[in-house]
Amino acid sequence: MFYHFFEWLHENFTWASWARLFDYITFRAGLAILISLTISMIFGGSIINFLRRQQVGETVRDLGLAGQKEKEGTPTMGGIIIVLAIVVPSVLLNDLTNIYILLMLFATIWLAGIGFMDDYIKVFKKDKKGLQGKFKVMGQIVLGFIIGAVMIFHNDVLVRIDDKLAMDKGYEIIKMVDVPIDKNNPSKVESFAYVKAPLTNVPFLKNNELNYSNLFWFLGESASKYIWILFIPLIIFIITAVSNGANLTDGLDGLATGVSAIIGGTLGILAYVSSNTVFADYLNILYIPNSEELVIFCACFLGGCIGFLWHNAYPARVFMGDTGSLMLGGVIATLAVLIRKELLIPILCGIFLVEILSVMIQVSYFKYTKNKYGEGRRVFLMSPLHHHYQKKGMHEAKIVARFWIVAVLLAVLTIITLKLR
Repeated sequence: MFYHFFEWLHENFTWASWARLFDYITFRAGLAILISLTISMIFGGSIINFLRRQQVGETVRDLGLAGQKEKEGTPTMGGIIIVLAIVVPSVLLNDLTNIYILLMLFATIWLAGIGFMDDYIKVFKKDKKGLQGKFKVMGQIVLGFIIGAVMIFHNDVLVRIDDKLAMDKGYEIIKMVDVPIDKNNPSKVESFAYVKAPLTNVPFLKNNELNYSNLFWFLGESASKYIWILFIPLIIFIITAVSNGANLTDGLDGLATGVSAIIGGTLGILAYVSSNTVFADYLNILYIPNSEELVIFCACFLGGCIGFLWHNAYPARVFMGDTGSLMLGGVIATLAVLIRKELLIPILCGIFLVEILSVMIQVSYFKYTKNKYGEGRRVFLMSPLHHHYQKKGMHEAKIVARFWIVAVLLAVLTIITLKLR
């Protein structure tokens, strides 16, 4: 809204030259963080008080963990704070005609809505099971299908590559552009093609690129027509896995919030370099036209998480509930897909991956040993993994801090991999 208003001012009034500030990504990103922090830190307190008056308190099942019962009655559904801190500044500061922003807003509201229904059933209907798992998964599948279909079929979802390479590979070229490469000689240009192609960045491969169509090499020239059969299910799997991974990680005060903030900040950096021709060429990654708006969205996401951490850090005054945790994971996955870094998720979201694997290993091993020996055995003292360390006597604040440190290390490693090829 502000973006379009100030754009109109600048185009129609000579005295409004200052409105050009809104053309700068860094200015809008900084403003987005400030607005997002203000909403989550200041207005978040009012929302917490409202939830407390409505007796929207967490019901804690006794698992024998230190300090667990003390959290009984802490307001939940605080994910509403993060959602507002993301959506409001994004609507105000982003170009709302941008397909990437429309997808991110849809993903945020869609997953927050699913999580809200789950929390509502648990709190107000007094049903500890909440929304049936099949409905959660169906919601994630719908989102994954929409994101995957748009990435494959929408004409505004493009990448820029060398024109000769585009013609050699037979990519669908939407438009051609000539970019000057010598300021002193404007006629000296380099030609690029804006193409629709299922390309993504992945380390260790030549040029850091993977064309999903190559996986259907046996179909020859028809591979690009049928790649959606592979691509859409892959996106559904990624979104579902990361969303559920974030949900499982949300078990200690500030854990999921802090890890999500680190991941969101990293995705903001990746979105910036992917939308900047100089950095994209230097890092030899895909240049994605119009993806710069995602930098502002990532700034909103980062500000919302950090601001919520003000209330959610140990000892937490509020829990995000599924309203927040399902949304955070799904938004992270969607961001990674849109900037074509989805194959970096196992590294970047390593905390979520380990948490979900710990549950899968624990359950699988318990069932296996029960069938074999008649008594179920465990790999971990308790899963997800953060509860294992609690059972070992480690204070939850120390566990959270160490998980944050690991998340930072994984974030740095993710960025470094862009130079490995």
